[in-house]
Amino acid sequence: MNAPGRFVYRLKNFWLKLGPGLITGASDDDPSGIATYSQAGARFGPKLLWSAVVTLPLMVAMQAMCARIGLVTNSGLMATIKKYYPRYVMYLILLVSFPTITINIGADIAGMGAVAHLLAPRVPASVFSILFTVLLIYTIVMWSYRRIATVLKWLCITLFTYLLIPFFTSTHWRAALRDTFLPALEWNRDYLLALVGILGTTISPYLFFWQASMEVEEQLEKKLIVDKKSVEDMETDVRGGMFFSNLVFYFIVLTTGTVLYGAGVHGINTVQDAAEALRPLAGEMAYALFAVGVLGTGFLAIPVLGGSLSYMLAEAFNWQEGMNKKFYEARGFYITLIVSLSIGLLILFTPITAVQALIYSAVLYGLVAPVIIGIILHICNNKKIMGEYTNTVWANIWGILTLVVMSAAAIALLYFLFF
Repeated sequence: MNAPGRFVYRLKNFWLKLGPGLITGASDDDPSGIATYSQAGARFGPKLLWSAVVTLPLMVAMQAMCARIGLVTNSGLMATIKKYYPRYVMYLILLVSFPTITINIGADIAGMGAVAHLLAPRVPASVFSILFTVLLIYTIVMWSYRRIATVLKWLCITLFTYLLIPFFTSTHWRAALRDTFLPALEWNRDYLLALVGILGTTISPYLFFWQASMEVEEQLEKKLIVDKKSVEDMETDVRGGMFFSNLVFYFIVLTTGTVLYGAGVHGINTVQDAAEALRPLAGEMAYALFAVGVLGTGFLAIPVLGGSLSYMLAEAFNWQEGMNKKFYEARGFYITLIVSLSIGLLILFTPITAVQALIYSAVLYGLVAPVIIGIILHICNNKKIMGEYTNTVWANIWGILTLVVMSAAAIALLYFLFF
């Protein structure tokens, strides 16, 4: 086989190995996350590009641990917590997760509707939001797991639009490289708040539960046997997914940091703000790519958000679960998903704005994230649960570092809110 043929073969083989990790990583760049990254770029230019590099190993470490828990125990993360920890821990996580995830769903639906309205101004944003919600509920309930997983995997390609935008604008690549590897830290409230927002967006606890449950789904679907090769394939998938996630995050900050910050546009609160601001400054192509990316990632992320909540509740209360089951086989699982998307949609018709909703969800998850990370570390070092697949030294180092960073972020968040 010649060199081009070998490259194509390896690329195809790598793509086939990608699955839950890729979907998890790509869904992390949801419309809410895009708004957060756009805010950071517009407010501070390329100064926060370094955070995309620093958060990558932390994300890989945590998602790989969760995936390994799913593979080894053949149970989701919530089921494992229920089995080995006091019930109040499970109920605390559920108490925080339901409103947080539902609010996040509402913010994403609002962002998708608003951006679609920008592309088709004659149709109200609320009508788009309702249509998107109905479409998402129908596909999740009616389609098989394999079909959903395949569509979600290909939807990840829409995120490549963000990698193209800087090449349609006047990007200062030398400054970008400098800020990527030589952080220009600022010790002020706005800078630290932006950094805390990035941490909360990239290391999102709901993704921990989704990742573990998706590994169980894959195991059942493909009849996988847990061995060193399946663990290595899982780690390849997770590393690829998290790298892709942070690459998109990097390019969004680069785009808004170059175009919006350079033009003195700092007041970005939502994805539609970012899209509207890009249009006159970067041209129709960059604007269209940005908007299409928001819609694609919304269709990708909302099933992950709703699905993670459904898995959590189903595992907590011993309901039948799984996207590989029909509605009548897993009523509680699907009803939870329908309710969460419906409540998320209804938030649009309350006085709560999308920005306020995101702040509330960030506060709730910011406080509970260190607790969940601590539990995951404890599980992954317990030989009774994980057998021979307990954490390596490096996995523990990165995990503990993540725990320290997220705990510091939670303390900083409380400080900024109250003082």
